[in-house]
Amino acid sequence: MAGGGVKEGLYARLYAWVNERFKVDALVDYMGDKKVPVHGHSAFYYLGGISLFLFIVQVVTGILLLMYYRPGADSAYESVRFIVANVQFGWLIRSIHSWSANLMILAVFLHMFTVFFTHAYRKPRELTWLSGIGLLGLALMFGFSGYLLPWNELAFFATRVGTGMAGAIPLIGESVMVIMRGGEEVTGATIGRFFGLHVAILPGIFTVLLAAHLIFIQRQGMSEPVQWAGKSEGAKRYQRFFPSFILRDLLVWLIVLNILAVLAVLFPDGIGVVHWPLGAKADPFAPPPEVIRPEWYFMFAFQALKLLPAHVLFIEGELFGIILFGIGGLVWTLVPFLDKKRADQKAQYLMAFGWFVVAFILAMTVMGYLV
Repeated sequence: MAGGGVKEGLYARLYAWVNERFKVDALVDYMGDKKVPVHGHSAFYYLGGISLFLFIVQVVTGILLLMYYRPGADSAYESVRFIVANVQFGWLIRSIHSWSANLMILAVFLHMFTVFFTHAYRKPRELTWLSGIGLLGLALMFGFSGYLLPWNELAFFATRVGTGMAGAIPLIGESVMVIMRGGEEVTGATIGRFFGLHVAILPGIFTVLLAAHLIFIQRQGMSEPVQWAGKSEGAKRYQRFFPSFILRDLLVWLIVLNILAVLAVLFPDGIGVVHWPLGAKADPFAPPPEVIRPEWYFMFAFQALKLLPAHVLFIEGELFGIILFGIGGLVWTLVPFLDKKRADQKAQYLMAFGWFVVAFILAMTVMGYLV
């Protein structure tokens, strides 16, 4: 009893010391007043937290890999091979980093589509939607820039194809391609550019945008289903954000961590279409592999551009495809401003557009791996 009293007194003094300086009481009161809607789609609320957790894993494992990784055409491949073969648990850290990257992009995609189909982008969440779209774009750039860093054969030729596609962008494409490559061709200078992008520029922008995204969510709260618009407060069910939702969120993080650990241990080089074997070192003078495929999250765009004819009317087929993707992406981004329906109505035409996008991505992705 006496020991407990001492601990309690010590804890109370420590809490008072911190609270006096950082106003912890105000934060606890704020979180205690917050409520999270409980309904049939409540599970979707956890996708954002899963994405955040996997990003944290990315940061931690990325810092550990940085201790041994050496960018450059003469050192990148050798340093990754050293990490995998000689560093204690290096293979596991690389595996966790790769798996968490893929799972994070999957979680962000699912999060975006659930927000879209539940109309959670509507007023006052326009900026939350826009910042989320920005985070998805940055996550894809993380994947693209990180793919080249091992400097192996597949990464080299896939990057040459990917940066070449950027060169097809009207007016600025050629300049964008040269900036990305650090010259006309993919060389050691390209690794330096991608490395700086991957470990400094993108994390900096991502952190700022993520902070804004989280602040928006905390200030606006979780969105309520469309069908709740006409219900009385008594007919709605809620749970407290703190501690009920937070504890459930942490439980989900623990489950994701276990799944991540199992995948990383059993499949250190990935499995199926999600794979990252080190393979042979890149050789710019060697013939390209028979099959060059991008990461799974770029496959739908890659396959769609492949299906286009050389010319559509007076425009090159690849350029025509990039213009269509640009228009589609702009419409998707501006959805909160295009949806004029009332809070209790679903925007059926946007729902049809959303299902078309999902079907298109799935069909092109499957076709890309089968053809």
